[in-house]
Amino acid sequence: MDFDKKEYEFLFELGIAPSNPGCFIDGTWKGNGPLVTSVNPANNQKIADVSEASMEDYEDGLKACSDAAKIWMKVPAPRRGEIVRQIGDALRTKLQHFGRLVSLEMGKILPEGIGEVQEFIDMCDYAVGLSRQLNGSIIPSERPDHMMFEMWNPLGIVGVITAFNFPCAVLGESLYSHLVGIYLMECMYCISLRQLCCLVGLMVQHTVNERFGKCLLELSGNNAIIIMDDADIKLAVRSVLFAAVGTAGQRCTTCRRLLVHESIYQNVLDQLIEAYKQVTIGDPLEKGTLLGPLHTRASRENFEKGIDIIKSQACILFHGGKIRVGGSVRESEGNFVNPTIVEISPNAAVVKEELFGPVLYVMKFQNLEEAIEINNSVPQGLSSSIFTGRPDIIFKWLGPHGSDCGIVNVNIPTSGAEIGGAFGGEKATGGGREAGSDSWKQYMRRSTW
Repeated sequence: MDFDKKEYEFLFELGIAPSNPGCFIDGTWKGNGPLVTSVNPANNQKIADVSEASMEDYEDGLKACSDAAKIWMKVPAPRRGEIVRQIGDALRTKLQHFGRLVSLEMGKILPEGIGEVQEFIDMCDYAVGLSRQLNGSIIPSERPDHMMFEMWNPLGIVGVITAFNFPCAVLGESLYSHLVGIYLMECMYCISLRQLCCLVGLMVQHTVNERFGKCLLELSGNNAIIIMDDADIKLAVRSVLFAAVGTAGQRCTTCRRLLVHESIYQNVLDQLIEAYKQVTIGDPLEKGTLLGPLHTRASRENFEKGIDIIKSQACILFHGGKIRVGGSVRESEGNFVNPTIVEISPNAAVVKEELFGPVLYVMKFQNLEEAIEINNSVPQGLSSSIFTGRPDIIFKWLGPHGSDCGIVNVNIPTSGAEIGGAFGGEKATGGGREAGSDSWKQYMRRSTW
């Protein structure tokens, strides 16, 4: 990349040079490990180099974190909140630049890149409020003339592993660790078939459990939107388009399965196909672009492999997939693919997996019970949504016999509603709560006397 070009001047505003140290330890930038190259997925050209931390750098960093945590824990929570407020204000001054960087490096369109940084800022504001609510409790005891006192104390060092698709927002959602300790950050490169991500998460959980540590995991999603026969079809189609195509299908909350009542199935499908044909694909930094590239060449290759699997199952009776739109890569220097709609049976094996790209499986159902059964039939359990105006359907959807996902929506997309959401319980999505009124407890320990 030519750093002298006008369109890349914002990189200098962020302090980014052609070569950069990759870790910040005890007030000093370091990086004595391997050199990695950040690549623009729109053209696969080099953006800049980053020197990773060496093992010695990691050890120095952990020691610095341990020393700092002892001091940080003594700082009253409201004062820690004030520091977080200053972090948010600093981000506000560079919002457009940071958003542009997210789009340049990840490939999501500019409004999404800016929106992700804004989410970080919003979480700063939210954490500031929480810093004045970390109160203890006085609890009645069964013993006469005796009360119990409860208080929350910081865990200490918190590690955050965040994936390529939301490099900024995930850290913002973990800002409670700013209030209760010091965190480390690692970036994880693209894992397009997220079943592998579940295996990595399982390894992390086993390792942490060996020392009885706490673990919050969000690993994968195979999210469904249900459109009932009384739904606002235009609203539903717009929502599906946003949820299935946004971020090129590289969200954990991307809509991957669309379940449509048989009485309106063809109407919905026709409108959705027409909407897909109007999607503008191109440079994510250009105004008007709705779909940018996949993050890496490996992602594009995995997309092609996934399409081949779908086509191979087309010959299997009742389970085969029929591609209605897309199903191919675009000839370009970048990692662009065509957003894809596939008519398929809910029993097809490929539907149970998560292809991390803009591929939407469409299937029909006869009644609410069947739709809920299909929604719950996959190993993953992150986000779900239903479009209807009937209160009885809504209450069943939200209740114990409804969606088994951690995030259960009504008349909004599966994407963009992560705040306050719980992960998928005992399913392959993981477990824990990210953001929300009580998620700070993930980063603290309770003392009672």
